[in-house]
Amino acid sequence: MRDDQQTNIIPKKIINATWKVLPGRFLVLGLWVVVFACNQRKDLIDQPLYEGPLSSMDSAVTQMSDSGIVVMQLETALQNNFENGDREWPSGFRINWYNSRGQVTSYFTANYVYFTKAENLYRAEGNVIVKSYANQDELNTEELFWNQTEERFFTDKFVTINSDGEVHTGEGMQSNQDFTEYRILKPKGTFTLEDDPGSPAQRDIPLTPAKQN
Repeated sequence: MRDDQQTNIIPKKIINATWKVLPGRFLVLGLWVVVFACNQRKDLIDQPLYEGPLSSMDSAVTQMSDSGIVVMQLETALQNNFENGDREWPSGFRINWYNSRGQVTSYFTANYVYFTKAENLYRAEGNVIVKSYANQDELNTEELFWNQTEERFFTDKFVTINSDGEVHTGEGMQSNQDFTEYRILKPKGTFTLEDDPGSPAQRDIPLTPAKQN
């Protein structure tokens, strides 16, 4: 019995030597883990934040209806949706407005459009066209803003408006959404198409027909 007890006793010298060695090794291991974790965190912080679209839709068609009747339709080849609620149409879009009989009353198209949710504002760029079928007037400009809530268009860029055989030019424009009422802020001139059929003003007015449904 005494021999067994002596067998289980660890000499004091061995215990002291073990305590002298192990803490140092564990300290080195702990420091290595901390350094490794910090390096990983630094790599994550240094990586650039993703600012691209959260989702994209190809050949998208969006409709807005009132009492079951479609009053507006947006068609686009590509729509990008961002996390903050912004939207982008890199290839532009076309919006048709309809009356109660399903006929197109006006349309709005552009080569590029970006919607900022914070301002609730659409910015259209490149061959921007707004046309009303009520009066056959047509606007052409290179940049146009659309406030859907206020149902109005505005710009401070150069504009041309084809109206009843005449082309009105100027800088800056404000109009209602269906383009039946508008005002050029700084008129530059008016040209009659019959008097000068080869004028640049006439060639700048695209007569793109709207798509009837």
